[in-house]
Amino acid sequence: MPKPTMDDVARRAGVSRALVSLALRGSPKVSPRSRDAVRRAVAELGYRPNLNARNLASNRTRTLGVIVNDLHNPFFPVVTDGIKSAVDALDYRLLVTSAFLDNENEAAALETFIDLGLDGIIMTGVRLDQPSIERGARSTPLVVVSRPIASDALDTVNNDDVAGARLATQHLIDLGHRHIGHVSGGDAAGAPLRRAGYVGAMRDAGLKPVVAVGAFTESSGVRAGEELFDSFEECTAVFAGNDLSALGVLDVIDGRGLAVPDDVSLVGYDNTFVAALRHVGLTSVDQHGERLGRIAVSLLIERLEHGRTEARHEMISPTLVRRETTAAPKM
Repeated sequence: MPKPTMDDVARRAGVSRALVSLALRGSPKVSPRSRDAVRRAVAELGYRPNLNARNLASNRTRTLGVIVNDLHNPFFPVVTDGIKSAVDALDYRLLVTSAFLDNENEAAALETFIDLGLDGIIMTGVRLDQPSIERGARSTPLVVVSRPIASDALDTVNNDDVAGARLATQHLIDLGHRHIGHVSGGDAAGAPLRRAGYVGAMRDAGLKPVVAVGAFTESSGVRAGEELFDSFEECTAVFAGNDLSALGVLDVIDGRGLAVPDDVSLVGYDNTFVAALRHVGLTSVDQHGERLGRIAVSLLIERLEHGRTEARHEMISPTLVRRETTAAPKM
């Protein structure tokens, strides 16, 4: 059967094609009686508007795209929840995809969203090189979340990773720890700044920083945790670059017959739902992911609805959430 058209709806409803178009757009110029007739005809015929034609006429898709770097990291769904809650309050749709920790996938997703003509794009935890991101931003309004990028071509929104790492490290110092190691996230978005915050706090306290390089995954937390404890036997506390790597370190601590926090205190970063689980109870830095997502949407709307062209780079302050994995060291 051929797909029903707007002309078919007009004939069934007994109105003009132009009035059908107005009714489908919610125009107040359409009487309640005519609007009801159009709705009945649409339902009876199973008519669906041609979005491509509508978009062509308005030069807008009213659709935003989200590229998530890593769906396995529970922090990014929190950011996406914030994006979704903000979009739900607006007349926009949302398309979400993941790069699965692959730069080529990230580049392909960006090109696809641009080719689809989406009105705006949000990239979270992006690993793609800056020139490629900026090329995309010249075609489509773009916001990068959780990676600081100094650029006039796009907007960014981040938590203050240096301050967050200092919060975590200073918390351990204030508890009395002097041998504090750091499992870093390598070159992942935000990881170098968290490492810098840790190193700065340690040096300010006259303490020696010890870093084992990992990534933002459980398996890398295991590898880096093993390396850290092999080379730093006096370690009594660890600040891990994110909650996932902290879980890997927790596995290493348990495997060595040690207890948290009696023998080793442990702090993560992101304050994901995993950290809040009662059997984990991980002290963690909260970078307020939902708020980051909502701000990202507001930045896009400023460009799309209000014509802003200059770049904006937003920074919010993180907070420390203390739970059961940190305590004073044994005397």
